Parts: sequence; structure tokens; C-alpha cells
Amino acid sequence: MPRTHVFAPPYVPGTTFVREQEGIHEYRLEGNGLTILLAPHPDSPVAGFMVTYRVGSRNEALGYTGATHLLEHLMFKGSENYNREKGNDLWNLLEAKGALVNATTWTDRTNYFEVLPRELLPTAISFEADRMRRARIREEDRVSEMPVVRNEYERGENQPFEALDKQLWALAYEAHPYHHSTIGWRSDIENVPIERLKAFYDDFYWPDNATVTVAGGFDEAETLAHIAEQFGAHPKAPHPIPALYTVEPKQEGERRVTLTRAGGADMMALAHKIPQATHPDMPALVLLSLILSDGKTSRLYRSLVDTALATSVTAMCYQFHDPSLFTTYVTLSPRTAHAKAELLVKHEYARIAAKGVEPAELTRAKKNVRAAIAARRDGPYAFLSAMNEEIAAGDWTRFTLFPRALSSVTSAKIREVAKRYFTDDAQTAGWFVSTQA
Repeated sequence: MPRTHVFAPPYVPGTTFVREQEGIHEYRLEGNGLTILLAPHPDSPVAGFMVTYRVGSRNEALGYTGATHLLEHLMFKGSENYNREKGNDLWNLLEAKGALVNATTWTDRTNYFEVLPRELLPTAISFEADRMRRARIREEDRVSEMPVVRNEYERGENQPFEALDKQLWALAYEAHPYHHSTIGWRSDIENVPIERLKAFYDDFYWPDNATVTVAGGFDEAETLAHIAEQFGAHPKAPHPIPALYTVEPKQEGERRVTLTRAGGADMMALAHKIPQATHPDMPALVLLSLILSDGKTSRLYRSLVDTALATSVTAMCYQFHDPSLFTTYVTLSPRTAHAKAELLVKHEYARIAAKGVEPAELTRAKKNVRAAIAARRDGPYAFLSAMNEEIAAGDWTRFTLFPRALSSVTSAKIREVAKRYFTDDAQTAGWFVSTQA
């Protein structure tokens, strides 16, 4: 009989092995609670390193919306031991030597990452450990970076999709912080005091609110030991990480917003409340979004684009930490009435809620999603990006378990979720009306 390989985790003082799933090994630092995920491919010349903090725009409040994103900018201004004055800032240390260095912020998380030649991995670990607790959050940097962030905000305001999407979420959510976008409101971007940003940093940027992920070419024992040495120098947070306890009240009727501006094409969006990413209905909702708008054979493409009523259509199933939205966006062709496009989208929803979907549609959606899932292991960057979102959703094991859940979805389940969530009382509609001649 063939022998089954059993993973034997290396012994590294100060670390505890937690579990292994499909080549991903989870550890925890005993002293401060840092979660470590290792996915080694020892022969690869490239490694990827990422720190995901469980903080995003959902952790902000009025007066400092956009703080996570602005703080992301300030985190690149150097730390106590790595900065421009010493000549060993991130750019000289890593980027000049071929590393891809960046960070992203969204609703439920912020991540800082490097994809680099494997011999530079220890340097990336040391740098990220230093800025976890020793970042220089300074007023002069806030002053210089604020116009950069404001420019990002203004660019978004000039895009019909982003402008409409922002208004749609702001109307769909009354209490929950998903009400505001990651970029924040302009006046908060301009006026948030440096003391508020420092307090935000001290609230959330701790080992026990973070996950370190390493993928690609590296020696597991050596890398784990280096992470333990560098990140183990920090204590766990001296206070409980602030919890978000706000629950969005039940929506009890349709909501509607019309945004009228010059420039751009007319658009229509229709959003419905759906549960959090870890809910058992999520696999069916993801497949439903593909059936509606993925490719030229999808339902909404045939009813709207093939008929020249629209130039594009996209159904998005947002997989967030908290209950979010299933939203369909339609870019209208000239002279197509918003109401007509909205009626056609609702008609397609109603058809699926009444009759489900054809076996061929479901098979095609599952085939397409399998291809997308396979691409998540196509190199360190793809792997880190995918793991980042699963960590943000609240359970990294979705990376390995979600594909199995997708494969078991039936047409009856698609019909069930369409009937459950595509209701008028949970609906928010948005129209972008261009005044351009």
C-alpha cells in the first residue's frame, strides 16, 4: 500500500503549529498571538511576504473615515529602524533590488506585501516587523500625503461607476460603516488630525490583530524562526482590539438614489442585502452572479448587451466580513431608459426565483469558477492576494474549503437564494444620469 505523507512541522521555539490544509501550514506565536501561514515551494526562486491587518474602513467612524487608507500612505514614510535618513528605506532596501512592494486597503482589511527574490525574504520580514509597531506617524507626512489621497478621491468622483457605487452603499447602509467607502469622505481626508491617526494605529496594528503569510521559495524552519525573532519582539495589544458591534437594521422598503452629473455614460445599479462571506448561502450567490453576467452566454448579457440596450453588465457578489450586497451594474446605451434596464434586470431575477437555472448554465458557471480558483495558486502574488481576502472574510480556510462548497451547489439552491434575497424590501436602486449632450 502507498504510504500517506504526513506533514511534520519544524520545531521553532516560541511557535505553536496549529493545522495544515492542502500545503498551507498555520502557526501561532505564543507570546503575542500572531497568526502565521506558510505555503512553501522550496525550488522557487521567488518568495512572497504579506502582513494582513484585520482593520479596514468598517473600523472607522464619522470624523475619520478613510483613516485606514491615509494611514497606509503614512506607513510607507519609514519606521524607527528603516527610513530614508538612514538610507535603508523600503525603496532602497527592496524595490531597487527587484522587489514588488505595495499595500492595499479595503472594507475589512489592510495588507502590506513584497514579492521578491527569495534571498531578500529575511529583509522583508525585518522591515515589516519594524513598521508593525515602530512606524513613524508624523504630521509633516500627513500634510504631504493628504493631497495625494484627495486626488485619488477626486479621480473616483469623476468615474460614473465609482460615484454611483459610493452613493448606492451610502444609501443601502444606515448604521453599519459599510455606509462609507474605503477612500472616506473628502472633509475627513482633509481634516483628520494626526493624533486621531496615531490613535487608530495604536488601536489596531498589533500582532494579535494580524496574519503573516509567506508563499513561494523559502526554507520553512528558517523563515519561521526569523518571523518568530522579528515579530516576537512585539507584545500583544495591551488592550482588547476594538470590536465592531454595530449591526445594520433590517431594511423595510426599497431605497432609491439618482446621481445627476456631466460626463460619462448613463448607468443603472440594483443592490440587494446578502449575508456575510462565511454564510452557507454564499457559494450559490457567487455562482448566481456568474450565471447572470459572466460572458456572452450569460443571462443579462443576452437580454441587455446583445439587444443593444447596454454596453456592459456586471453582477457582483461582495464577499465581506459582515452582511453585504449583491449588486448588478448596467452601463446603458444612448437612448436606453434607466427604467427599462432596471425592469429587465428584475425580470431576470424573478425568472430565476421562480424556475431556477438550466443545468448547462450551472455547469458552465462551475467550470469558469474552477478556472479562477486554480489561478489563485499561480505564483506568490496570486496566492497572497487570494489569501488576503479570505483572512479579511474571517476564515483563511475558505481558500481550501470554498471550492468544494461551490461544486455541491444545485439549481434548486440557486433558485432558493434568488427567492430569499431578491426581494423589493431589501432592494436599493441607483441611477447615474449624465447631463452631457
